Amino acid sequence: MNIFDYYKNLFLKIIKDIPTDKLIIKKITVEMPKQKVFGDISFNAPLILASSLKKQPMQLANEIKELIQAANNDFEKIEVAKPGFINFTFKKEIFLKFIKIIDKNYGKPVSIKSNKINIEFVSANPTGPLHVGHCRGAIFGDVLSNFLKFYGHDVVKEYYINDYGNQIYLFVKSVYFRAIELQKGITFPEDQGLYPGEYIIDIANDVLKKIKNENLSSFDESISKLTPYAIKSALDIIKKDLDLMGIVHDNFVSESDIVNRDILSEAIDKLKNKGDVYTGVLPKPKGDAEDWEPREQLLFKSSKYGDDVDRALQKSDNTWTYFANDVAYHYDKLKRNFDHYINILGADHAGYVKRLSSAVNALNNNKTFSIKLSQIVKLYKSGKPFRMSKRAGDFILAKDLIDAVGKDSARFMMVYRSSNSQLDFDFDLVTDTSKDNPIFYVQYACARINSLFDKSNFDIEKPIIDAKLENLKHETEFNLIKKIVEWPKIVNLCYQNLEVHYIPYYLYELSSEFHTYWNAGKENEDLKIIGHSDKQLINSRLYLLQKLYLVLTIGLNILDVKVLKKM
Repeated sequence: MNIFDYYKNLFLKIIKDIPTDKLIIKKITVEMPKQKVFGDISFNAPLILASSLKKQPMQLANEIKELIQAANNDFEKIEVAKPGFINFTFKKEIFLKFIKIIDKNYGKPVSIKSNKINIEFVSANPTGPLHVGHCRGAIFGDVLSNFLKFYGHDVVKEYYINDYGNQIYLFVKSVYFRAIELQKGITFPEDQGLYPGEYIIDIANDVLKKIKNENLSSFDESISKLTPYAIKSALDIIKKDLDLMGIVHDNFVSESDIVNRDILSEAIDKLKNKGDVYTGVLPKPKGDAEDWEPREQLLFKSSKYGDDVDRALQKSDNTWTYFANDVAYHYDKLKRNFDHYINILGADHAGYVKRLSSAVNALNNNKTFSIKLSQIVKLYKSGKPFRMSKRAGDFILAKDLIDAVGKDSARFMMVYRSSNSQLDFDFDLVTDTSKDNPIFYVQYACARINSLFDKSNFDIEKPIIDAKLENLKHETEFNLIKKIVEWPKIVNLCYQNLEVHYIPYYLYELSSEFHTYWNAGKENEDLKIIGHSDKQLINSRLYLLQKLYLVLTIGLNILDVKVLKKM
């Protein structure tokens, strides 16, 4: 039980005689106030209950305050604040009680129904290495997966291989021209919409080894032979890039396999049976559409499920649209019976959110389906946009980024902002060794704590059982304690919003409180953690740091960032 849940349940028991609806009670929260002057926790019940009880929030707040004061003695101060909050300041010994319950599962719900969750992320076309844009979505997806596992769910990480369609045709054609360039010295063409990156030379070399340098007479005769090897080679590069980021998917699903198994026909039949597919003409698109002509197409009634317009399943030549194959893939995924499906898409796929959600809802509205968009990353160095490599053609390789800053820095900083916000990745900041660099400051906190335990001849992994926490009295100690007990609230925020940026930001704030505590000991002998004669006080302070270290470890493990013992 964490401090927020404990007091919410306690307060609700105290005011149980106030009649109200159970759905309204769910909106009642116990939170940390945004400003310290408002106390340690804040209770919003008067605001939530006032309307249903036909009372003014401030009047109800005073009534509830009196009930709590009469029933509980944990608080140094209870105050009512506009427009109807009740703010509580704890007695110091109450915080010490909650420090004792911290263990390796701290913040994890005590009882939760474990769901099967499918998270699909990255899913880059297998046409070459990953770039920085993929890097952010990949790390976000992996950290979110780690978090949901920590929370108690069974998570499968999935990669959808887009190995079908025109982009694969052009990719294989690019490999073909690089191969004959290697074989015969014929210059690679520049005017056919091909992939120009030098990495195509590596793939061509790899493919030529697999086909034992067979003579490639023409592209049309060679395409069926080259395609599986080219895709396999590109996918191997992608998997190596993912491995550099610490990412391993559980499942790879091929679009070509979905097409070959004719899953789309099953999906279309299901939609037809529901009356959600029809032949019709889409309205003229807005803006410049001079070449637009009305034509009949097979359409999906996505507007029935919340989309802006209906969506085409077939083109005018009766071939299937990209969206149709997406429908087939999600239908196949739904048949695998997960409880919750999460797609992580790049910002350039924002237009797909409503149509995909509509398709999943039409195919199976009993399943929970979420889409998270990962916004773009911009690289900066010395205050200017930074380009790292030309090897990829017109984009920056994820591999180059990891080589430059390391896996830990990339993972930490790529989720330091909400996935909904653009991320400015500053090389000067990430490679700095100061408090301005969040990842450095967090790992430095871990190393400093380990150093204190080493100097004190304590094993940081073994609980300190004889600590007297009443020895902890100073403001810097209680600032640290208050930040430590905030962790369960961070966990709840991540879960409610399917966002993980709260974790690295919190770890940075937590580490900052620790470094403040450390530095206070340099200025005030009474605040030295070790190095003085009071062994009981040393034990008490090391006990506190051991709990701090547990929370730092939990958070860094979710991020899959190393907990450094030395720096």
